[in-house]
Amino acid sequence: MHSAAGPVAGLREVDPDEAAADGCTPSEESPETASDGCEPSTEPVKGPMPEEIQVPVQETLNRAITALITAVPPLLLGLGAWQMWNHGLQWRDVLIFLVMYIPVGLGVTVGFHRLLTHRSFKTSPAMRGLLGVLGTMSVEGPVISWVADHRKHHAYTDRLGDPHSPHVDHGVGVRGALRGLAHAHVGWLFDHQQRGARERFAPDLLADPVIDFVDRTFVLWSLVGLAMPFGLGVLIGGTVAAGLEGMLWGGAVRVFVLHHVTYSINSLCHFFGRQRFDTGDHSRNLRWLAPLSFGEAWHNNHHAFPTSAWHGMDRSELDVSGMLIAGMERLGLVWDVQRIGAERQAAKAISD
Repeated sequence: MHSAAGPVAGLREVDPDEAAADGCTPSEESPETASDGCEPSTEPVKGPMPEEIQVPVQETLNRAITALITAVPPLLLGLGAWQMWNHGLQWRDVLIFLVMYIPVGLGVTVGFHRLLTHRSFKTSPAMRGLLGVLGTMSVEGPVISWVADHRKHHAYTDRLGDPHSPHVDHGVGVRGALRGLAHAHVGWLFDHQQRGARERFAPDLLADPVIDFVDRTFVLWSLVGLAMPFGLGVLIGGTVAAGLEGMLWGGAVRVFVLHHVTYSINSLCHFFGRQRFDTGDHSRNLRWLAPLSFGEAWHNNHHAFPTSAWHGMDRSELDVSGMLIAGMERLGLVWDVQRIGAERQAAKAISD
């Protein structure tokens, strides 16, 4: 991991004039700029324009599918708990869980987030497709919709227009806080009033044939993400029953854990933790969540410098996703890896 005091081997310093970095007011900019990010506007805050909000198609069906994806994994987690109580947890199930959780989780953090949303580095079409497929196996939605929502979140963080802020229009006091956390964690998935318009926030990905294909085949890759742990279970355990156990732990339980780690970035990391940098929003760093989220929980750092490939800004901040990107860069698999120098960090740092 790198230190704020000096450069990391293999990572180039970002010129602030080059970096599309610190937030965006897309209603003031072109779609092309919105897809890249831009410097925050000093104009009075405005709400989103109608063209920035995705018009829901078959909204009732969408909510029903979302409810199914949200409800089934925790129910199957209960089945897994019953299995552990009666038979004990097999080592192969733990192995299959990790074999699925780690690459799929990194597909979300490195692929969906740092590459496709924020352009923190460049890579080949094949690697872009692989990371997109791995991220899609998380069953967090089609990749282009995921990116559009997240770019809109950065454009309107914690104000009107943010798809999942816990701080907007949820009331005051303890009840308001709980309502806000519930909305930011899972409620927003059923609320289509502020979802990011794909044409407005992700025109670059709609024009990318590789990512467009991954987006259109969302159901296929989601099913592949369940078939793989079944196959691993059969391969290791030698029976269909072992395959079903593998699909339980490497499929349903893995989906449940990864979903709620991701959702916690939206909810907990805008409510609890430390603010290291002045971002003008409620984003916070939550240390205990960083290992499970592969570094995404250094969320205040990320909101301060959205295009940085590293969210952990010093040696004490574990960032597995940043470490993977640096390793891939050394192997020549990625390039133009973005990092933030000590001077830019110091300029935004909050004094203790």
